[in-house]
Amino acid sequence: MSIKEQQSPITSTQNGLVLGRAKNGVLLFNGIPYAEPPVGDRRFKRPVSPASWDDIRDATRFGPAAPQLPSGGMTDAVPVNWNEDCLFLNVCTPGVDQQKRPVLVWIHGGAYRSGQGAVPWYNGISFALNGDIVVVSINYRLGALGFTDLSRFGDDYATSGINGICDQIKALEWVRDNISGFGGDPSKVTIAGESAGGFSVATLLGCEQAQGLFHRAIPQSGATHHTLTDEVGKVVADLLMDELGVESIAELKSASALDLLKAQARADERYNQMNIGSGVQAFYPVEQNEVLPIPLRESIRSGVGASVPVLTGTNKDENTLFVTEKISSERLLRQAEAYGRKSLVDAYREILPGATETELAIELGTDFTFKIPAIRHVEDRVAKGADTWMYQFDWESRNALLKATHALEIPFVFNTLTSPGVDGFIGEGALPQAVSDEMHGVWTSFIQGKEPDWPKYDLETRTVKHFDNASSLVDNGELPRLKAWEGIR
Repeated sequence: MSIKEQQSPITSTQNGLVLGRAKNGVLLFNGIPYAEPPVGDRRFKRPVSPASWDDIRDATRFGPAAPQLPSGGMTDAVPVNWNEDCLFLNVCTPGVDQQKRPVLVWIHGGAYRSGQGAVPWYNGISFALNGDIVVVSINYRLGALGFTDLSRFGDDYATSGINGICDQIKALEWVRDNISGFGGDPSKVTIAGESAGGFSVATLLGCEQAQGLFHRAIPQSGATHHTLTDEVGKVVADLLMDELGVESIAELKSASALDLLKAQARADERYNQMNIGSGVQAFYPVEQNEVLPIPLRESIRSGVGASVPVLTGTNKDENTLFVTEKISSERLLRQAEAYGRKSLVDAYREILPGATETELAIELGTDFTFKIPAIRHVEDRVAKGADTWMYQFDWESRNALLKATHALEIPFVFNTLTSPGVDGFIGEGALPQAVSDEMHGVWTSFIQGKEPDWPKYDLETRTVKHFDNASSLVDNGELPRLKAWEGIR
């Protein structure tokens, strides 16, 4: 009987044996702990390795997600099974043998507030079968439990403002130490993620403590502008504690996870009214600590992560997912002013003649949050000689309001167009399988260690691959937008 035909595969980790299951020609091991539960005395502290076990651990079911509240958005409106004991990962592999396959570690998005590695859109079966790749998806601490700067309470909490990223580093250490038992090669690890997962990948690229744990990177709709200064991080902590009505770390650690989540939501509202943080949300990774001792963009500019080849990009219409009502001229001007200057509106009217206020608001939001930071990340890397390729996802949903919206590229990349919920994003009609085949093929090839089939990004031609029904290469396509944002952030 071949390993793929085994219904009850068993393999070893440094902490003990795990039992998986066979499905659709691959082996699945789910809910494997990569760190101690961050509960009780371990709440708000840096993760440590899990305790070992003597029996064979059942790894046939996903572990619970990190604590989170449904937001009412299109991608995270449904409550999920969550628990503070959430630091689990999942492995999808073609076989537990000695093949030393390339490894993809996927970091989920969700604004650092929601999501989990078990989302069906992240099903790794196509990568495993089409590319002979081992796919790992992870959970990590979110929101107040993962990103509240409580360093004022002593060295035990020095990383509390960035513990979600520390969790990701711990998961990568687990991959380094254990993935060979799942048929993977720890020297061929690609990290990838979308939105907050893309922000995370960019953060790991600029983090000295993460270097050597991965060898390629794919930040999707994520770059280096999504961290908080320690000053703002402390304000966020003050807001949380005020909303909880507590003053000590002991009180914070004794509060229920649900009360923390509710206080987090109220602190979010107050933070947004304060208009601080340069457009970065509360409860995002905090800089100026042992994990990120200097601002992230400065770290990239100094050359950290420059030896890691990167494939990165954004979607053409990211912010259609977030702009759900008609925007007035007055609101558009306030938006531009919040981004840096009102004259952005005039600049974008020249770039997009005839666009409505709502369309301009979508374009400005897309560029402020995603496109311009991604281009700057790429150009910071290229200035240090780093191999970098850039893409843009242009395929438009049949839902005319969404167009090429935020997160829409994920099921194309994973070849999961038939997964639950995808139909609501792509709209009615034949599956755009050819676009998925092309993107999935590019990602597969990159994870395998090959170069994409278009030129590296450089500061003369700025070549970007645009994925669509008929894909194309565009040189210097964003120069007018880059000029409009000069001197902002």
